[in-house]
Amino acid sequence: MEISTPGRICLFGEHQDYLGLPIIAMAISLRSYIKGDKATNKQVTIRKPDLDDTESFFLDDLIYDNKRDYYKSGIKVCMNEGLSFSHGFNCEVSSKIPIQSGTSSSSAIMVSWIHFLSQMADEPVLWDLKKIAEIAYRAESLEFNEPGGMMDQYTTSIGGFIHLESQPSIKIEKINAKLGTFILGDSLEPKDTMRVLFRCKDSRLELMKKLEFRNPGIDFKSCSSNHDLTNLDNDEKELYFGTIKNKEILNEALLELNKDKIDHKIIGQLLNDHHSVLRDILQISTEKIENMLEAALNAGAYGGKINGSGGGGCMFAYAPDNPEKVAEAIKNAGGKTYLIHSDIGTQIEK
Repeated sequence: MEISTPGRICLFGEHQDYLGLPIIAMAISLRSYIKGDKATNKQVTIRKPDLDDTESFFLDDLIYDNKRDYYKSGIKVCMNEGLSFSHGFNCEVSSKIPIQSGTSSSSAIMVSWIHFLSQMADEPVLWDLKKIAEIAYRAESLEFNEPGGMMDQYTTSIGGFIHLESQPSIKIEKINAKLGTFILGDSLEPKDTMRVLFRCKDSRLELMKKLEFRNPGIDFKSCSSNHDLTNLDNDEKELYFGTIKNKEILNEALLELNKDKIDHKIIGQLLNDHHSVLRDILQISTEKIENMLEAALNAGAYGGKINGSGGGGCMFAYAPDNPEKVAEAIKNAGGKTYLIHSDIGTQIEK
């Protein structure tokens, strides 16, 4: 049995999903793979040749040994869903997705793992892609009280382009857009996720609490420039208006992506506008990523932005006309490049 699952980029709504706001994301043509068979005993052995590592444990010992014990949590959540496992597995995990770079490599592996387990259970089940995503989110995030929204698991499971709203309930719209080639550029800089989340998540949740005193019932979905902001300082106001701006950019992009004939230059400009907020207000970019984006635009890309939590990691540029030239420019600016396009969600390979 072999399962593959794509990585993802966030086109619009970066750092918005955990505030209950919508996102637009794209599954990408770099994939993770899990292949394996049932073992003769209850031992689970997972080889990770990309990391030169092997992990093993027994099915009757699913106590977490570390704070992100994802393979055990996947089995435990599947068992809570009614699956049973009389045998362990001998597996190999590999991935073409850049690791720890903001392209959902860990979520893609978790989705593959849940999909694999659904087929290797004593009584295999055919969960739909949304169900696989939901269980992967529980196993990866809720089991460990991890920050972040549901974008990673749902995009990598469902594939293609999706518009996802997580509040008040999960609502997923497939977008049948026909976009060209993107260039993913890995800065090779480690992400500074905790610093970024403090400003992007914690600070905005705190300012919303302050706003509730003067604006009862306000939330991020309803916030606008018409609310009373007198108890916010200047930095908090900047964060507030940046959040509104990103909502407006996403709405414009959604309208454009749903057109029969997309204006690709408008999509590029909206990516640039979104990145400006991420860089100047949320402050998640780095000097190297800025150099990579500038090189891409100078080489003819229509637009681009940082991808993922930020403080390092990846950027991407939209360059349907001359992707090789743009990739070379990003490479010359110090990035490792990948030509990518939209791809299908998790699937059984064989």
